Amino acid sequence: MAPIISIQNARKQFGTFEALKGVSLDVHRGEVILVIGPSGSGKSTLLRSINRLEHLDGGTILVDGASVTDPKTDIRLVREEAGMVFQSFNLFPHLSCVGNIILSPMTVKKLPRAEAVKKAHALLDKVGLLEKADAYPDQLSGGQQQRVAIARALAMDPKVMLFDEPTSALDPEMIKEVLDVMTALAKEGMTMLVVSHEMGFARAAANRVVFMDQGEIIETSTPDEFFDNPKTNRARLFLEHIL
Repeated sequence: MAPIISIQNARKQFGTFEALKGVSLDVHRGEVILVIGPSGSGKSTLLRSINRLEHLDGGTILVDGASVTDPKTDIRLVREEAGMVFQSFNLFPHLSCVGNIILSPMTVKKLPRAEAVKKAHALLDKVGLLEKADAYPDQLSGGQQQRVAIARALAMDPKVMLFDEPTSALDPEMIKEVLDVMTALAKEGMTMLVVSHEMGFARAAANRVVFMDQGEIIETSTPDEFFDNPKTNRARLFLEHIL
């Protein structure tokens, strides 16, 4: 079966800085991939390129057969397929949790309000926040806001979830509640591409770890292989700094 995400020879420059130097990666349905690497290695640029938040300078990306890199592709349709959760929660402060979640399904998919609200309640229950349905973002902790952001992304019924350092802005005690939701999603079979340094999540949920440095994929292996016996000196040096 064809991969749900196929990245071939992706290249991206910011001025003279090469953020991506010909990166190729296939993601298969139901697979959970953790992308790890030092700051500036191209991890977030790669992730953001998948739904054209960054425009590549070369190479191709297909999401479920649709070409992200073809200007003629309606990127709104691709973004429905690939839900994204950012480091900052990006919730609308003037909307309640339910209001944040129902906005896209009603606007983009023309879902009737009653149906959208019912779905929002089910998703809030899924992320453990049903009792916060009518609360506003400033009444929530960071971990709770991120869980609402995950529910909002799931409301569009995506085939793939992209997570860009979803726990890096959180206090340590709030990280687990977000990772628990992500782990549950992984166990349900959601295809996930996650930029994170959370090794506990990697061991619990990831099928592969992709290690990037200086715009290239340096190493790909299982979580146990990568953390216990990295193949490259660069990966070993990186792990010495973060472990």
